[in-house]
Amino acid sequence: MKYLTYITITAVFAIAIFFSCKRDTISNGSSVPRAATKKPLSAPTLTCGTSTAASINIQVCAGASGAPAGVSIQWMEKSEYVAYGWPANSDSPGTASSFCKASFSGVPGCSNYKLAPNACITVNLGENLFDDCGASSSCTGQLVCGSDYVFRAFAHNDPVSGSGKSAFSSTLTCSTQPCTQLGCTFTQGYWKTHGPVGCAAGNNTDTWPVNSLQLGTVTYTDLQLCSILNTPAGGNGLLALAHQLVAAKLNIANGADGSSIAQSIADADALIGGLVIPPVGSGSLSTAVTSTLVTALTNYNEGLTGPGHCSQ
Repeated sequence: MKYLTYITITAVFAIAIFFSCKRDTISNGSSVPRAATKKPLSAPTLTCGTSTAASINIQVCAGASGAPAGVSIQWMEKSEYVAYGWPANSDSPGTASSFCKASFSGVPGCSNYKLAPNACITVNLGENLFDDCGASSSCTGQLVCGSDYVFRAFAHNDPVSGSGKSAFSSTLTCSTQPCTQLGCTFTQGYWKTHGPVGCAAGNNTDTWPVNSLQLGTVTYTDLQLCSILNTPAGGNGLLALAHQLVAAKLNIANGADGSSIAQSIADADALIGGLVIPPVGSGSLSTAVTSTLVTALTNYNEGLTGPGHCSQ
C-alpha cells in the first residue's frame, strides 16, 4: 500500500511539472520566463519653447521606441529644485510646494499625445491645461511671472506592446517672461477666482470691473460669465474661445490697452454669433475653427502681446 501511494504521488507530481512547463512553452517549442521583465521605452527629450509671463511651451520628443501611450511631465520652480531636488515619490512631493505634474495621453475625440518614434509635440504648461483635452494635471493654474522652472518627462508604459515606462529625461530649465505693473493684463485663471460672490467656491475678492459682458450677440450676467469660466472646455472650441474672450474683455474694461487685440475680439464675437455658451446654453464649435483666435487672445491675456501681464 505504501508503495502504491508513493507511485501515485510521484505521478501527480510529474503531471503537475508537465503542465507547468507546458504553460511556459510557446508554439515553436522554446521556453520563456514566466514573469519576464518589461523592456523600458527610451526616454524622451525636452526643449524650451516660447513663453509668456504665465505659461511656458515645452517641446517633447519621443525616443527611438516612441511614446505609444503618451507622456508625463513634471515641473517645479528652480529655487525649490536647487533646495530639495526632485521628490523621491512624486505622489508625495514633500517640501517642494511648487511641484506639479501633468499626464498627456489623449482620449477619443481629443488631442492625441501618443507619439511615434522620434516624433515631437509641443505642450503648454500653465492654466491652459484646464482646457487641454487629453491632459490631466495636479496643477492648472498660471506659472509665476519672471521665474525659472525645471522640467522632466517620461514615456508611459504601453500595455499593448508590453513595454515599461521610460526613465526620466534630463532636467531642463526654462523661464517665464518678466512681470508688468502698469496697464497690464490678467489671465482667465485670475478673473475666474476674483469674480462676484457666489461665482465659485473659495473665490477671492471681487475685482471685476463690470457686471455683464456681451459674447457674440448674447449678453451674460457676471454669475453666468463666472460659470462659463469654471466649465472645462472638454474639446469644445466655443468654451475655450469664450474663456479667453471673457478675460480679454475684462482686461480692457479694467484699463488695459486693447488696441493690439481689437481685431481678434471682433472676429471672435462674429464667430460666436448667437451661440449660447455652456453651461448657460449648449453651443459648440470645433477646436480647429477656434484655435487661431484662442491663441491670439491667450497671448494677449498672458502678456506675450499687448501691454504685458500683471504681477499679482
